[in-house]
Amino acid sequence: MFRIINETTLTAGNQWTHWTDEELLLEYRYTGIREAFDEIVHRYERELYNYLYRYLGNAANADDVFQKTFLAVMKGCDKFDADREFRPWLYTIATNKATDHQRKAKRFSVISLDGQTTDYCISDGIAGNEPEPFEDPMDREIAYKVREAVDALPEQMKQAVYMVYFQGMTQREAADAVGIHAASLSKRLDKAVEKLTFLLKNVG
Repeated sequence: MFRIINETTLTAGNQWTHWTDEELLLEYRYTGIREAFDEIVHRYERELYNYLYRYLGNAANADDVFQKTFLAVMKGCDKFDADREFRPWLYTIATNKATDHQRKAKRFSVISLDGQTTDYCISDGIAGNEPEPFEDPMDREIAYKVREAVDALPEQMKQAVYMVYFQGMTQREAADAVGIHAASLSKRLDKAVEKLTFLLKNVG
């Protein structure tokens, strides 16, 4: 549904290029002009996909949540507070969709042939064929260890780390996205760094 924008419509001269994210969303809200919404998707296509890929660790899951995120943005644009920045609002929706996805995946279980109940995630069957994310300069082995350590963090710390250290969001933006004060987010990051330092020192 999304991430299929025709690049020829987004070249120089595109009337939406100089509009802010907030202006584009409000334009779509009030006029229904799809090109305004497509410009938003184009701006966040790679950035948000990479965030979801890192957060979920699976390309198929990242793509699924990406689609759900922008569908929610489209359907919920009337709820957007015009005094708020768009980016943190987008990440709030994306993170909620990602955690919902993880929660549902953990609850999904099947009965094995021997009668034992085992946790099963549909994406497990295609995990070996998933493509690499758009841009990831880290060495694969190091990236795997870092991701493993980040995933071991409590959920709220994990969110803060991904937003600030992987996505380059300011602490104010990240705090807005997770719905807490910047000072509280700063404390979470400090604790997360301590835990990550310990975990990475103890990996083989």
